[in-house]
Amino acid sequence: MLKIQRIANGDVVLLVIGHLRADNVGVLSSLLAEQPPDQAVALDLKDLVQVDRQAIGFLRECTTKGIALRNCPGYIRIWIASTARDSQ
Repeated sequence: MLKIQRIANGDVVLLVIGHLRADNVGVLSSLLAEQPPDQAVALDLKDLVQVDRQAIGFLRECTTKGIALRNCPGYIRIWIASTARDSQ
């Protein structure tokens, strides 16, 4: 299950809760696409419980687009970094 909460306090922060998998990455992608282009956007991953390989690829793409990953667990950062090396 995935739950997303939008917090606006100058920046847009999407709090991602639960499981981020290939079958629900599209929902988060759509929410990100709806945000104004002139506003800073961040994903808060403190309550993210589980990710799969496709979700890691999506999160890597987010970082290349300038979307900050807040409270990102270390193992997810390591996985993102390793998939970035694999794609080069």
